[in-house]
Amino acid sequence: MRLGRVASPDGVAFVSIEGEENGAAGGSGGGFTAREIAEHPFGTPTFTGRSWPLADVRLLAPILASKVICVGKNYAAHAAEMGGTAPENPVIFMKPSTAIVGPNASILLPPSSSQVDYEGELAVVIGRPCKDVPAARARDVVLGYTVANDVTARDQQRADGQWTRAKSYDTFCPLGPWIETSSDPSDLEIVTELDGEVRQRSRTSLLLHDIPSIIEWVSAVMTLLPGDVILTGTPEGVGPMSAGQQVSVTVEGIGTLTNSVATKQR
Repeated sequence: MRLGRVASPDGVAFVSIEGEENGAAGGSGGGFTAREIAEHPFGTPTFTGRSWPLADVRLLAPILASKVICVGKNYAAHAAEMGGTAPENPVIFMKPSTAIVGPNASILLPPSSSQVDYEGELAVVIGRPCKDVPAARARDVVLGYTVANDVTARDQQRADGQWTRAKSYDTFCPLGPWIETSSDPSDLEIVTELDGEVRQRSRTSLLLHDIPSIIEWVSAVMTLLPGDVILTGTPEGVGPMSAGQQVSVTVEGIGTLTNSVATKQR
């Protein structure tokens, strides 16, 4: 099932996105139907009976997270390009929920940063409250998977020596276009394009710490709530974006997340 959130003529709603589209997933929406979910997408959804052609509604970030937990340096080649070695254990940091935006929203470059980078990633969405989850049971707590861009003010990351400011600006966590509940995330291609030019290409099979072990590690530290998002790490090829450019992240079997880049006004 594909789960999403849309702004429709009747308001904001969780939906099941059904049908097929000619062309890239996450594109114009032609051929897809958004079927309204009565309350929330957790458990077994119930439906209101209302639906809209996806082309007639606006896709929003597919979930409302209480927190976004991120894993740093989870591909060996990315750890190397950042000038470090691969960590023995997952290195985690967080983004605030206010950083989340949806497909086609603008990533706003803060005036205080001179280098803002894209980082395409696979994201995990948690489906129920959980704590101290063993890796063998991790799939039981997952709602599904979506696409993320862990936008980073790289100059501030270097200057601060820790990552909170650099990762936390509003619009620095695009998510979408929807949540795919049936994907097997163990070996999916991930591609990031800047103005149509491929900048990152890798596979999730190269993650140093796989998704079950990440969930075990994170849930040993904090309680995870329905809708919480875990960003699993970015492959090599990260680089800067400029105002006027467009960045797209595609994860095989899920879809494409596209966002424009603009300068934030003072």
